[in-house]
Amino acid sequence: MDIGKKLKELRQQNDLTLEDLASRSELTKGFLSQVERNLTTPSIPTLADILEALGTNLSEFFHEEPENQIVFSTQDFFEDEQEDYTIEWVVPNAQKNEMEPILLTLHPHKKSHELSAHHGEEFGYVLKGNITLVRGNKKHKLKAHETFYLDGTKGHYLYNHGSTDAKVLWITTPPMF
Repeated sequence: MDIGKKLKELRQQNDLTLEDLASRSELTKGFLSQVERNLTTPSIPTLADILEALGTNLSEFFHEEPENQIVFSTQDFFEDEQEDYTIEWVVPNAQKNEMEPILLTLHPHKKSHELSAHHGEEFGYVLKGNITLVRGNKKHKLKAHETFYLDGTKGHYLYNHGSTDAKVLWITTPPMF
């Protein structure tokens, strides 16, 4: 951990100048500048005084939350190839999240596995090809650049009624795949 950098960020978040912080902490502006530039290291009691002047404490200052990955590349994707379709999980370990996005490639005249009724919602965006959303006894035809949005109260699946692969971005909540 870069203590000086973190102190400077905290000071700036509090809209304080070095002079303001020096006055509040009863330390010199020069000393605080050296601490922020990691030219000197404060003692624990002095650091506690600085942090108190910044409205925090040692425990909060040194507590670091693990940073969650928010950007994923194709190297992060996981793929499961079936005879009728391929699923790409585009967010690793999404099953632990509240929603799960997948890329579904559905081969011509094939269907996805049927999703049973559930207490959730789903969104789909047809990236390529033509599909039929079969929900109960109703069929809804979609083509590239069209979307679907539904609740999960009825079982449903996708069917590729076209002659080329169809690709769908499919997002479920809760995770279903």
